[in-house]
Amino acid sequence: MHSIYNSLVKLLTAITLFTLVACASMPEPVWIDVRTVEEYSDTHIDGDLNIPLATIDVEKFAAAYGKGDEINLYCRSGNRAGQAKAILEAAGFTNVNNMGGIDNVRELRSLAEMSSSP
Repeated sequence: MHSIYNSLVKLLTAITLFTLVACASMPEPVWIDVRTVEEYSDTHIDGDLNIPLATIDVEKFAAAYGKGDEINLYCRSGNRAGQAKAILEAAGFTNVNNMGGIDNVRELRSLAEMSSSP
């Protein structure tokens, strides 16, 4: 019985260490606001990138991010984020999410509407 217990403790320790290492090596998701520069200047979420839908360059995007990186897109309502998602997926990105509108993202991430123009 004692050896089963020791084996179980070793297994749980190994699983815990593997989980910690795997989580530590996972990059943080990239949050991108695809609204216009004017909309972003009016109000935005601090720390999130602004790449307007009309300016998405998939070659530059691929140089900055891996095809499997988690990319979360949002705009005012989710429509432009959906268009940006389709563009990136057509370019081979595999982990792209339409997170909807900026208000949805603030709620999802528990952020107050405190971020605004610099």
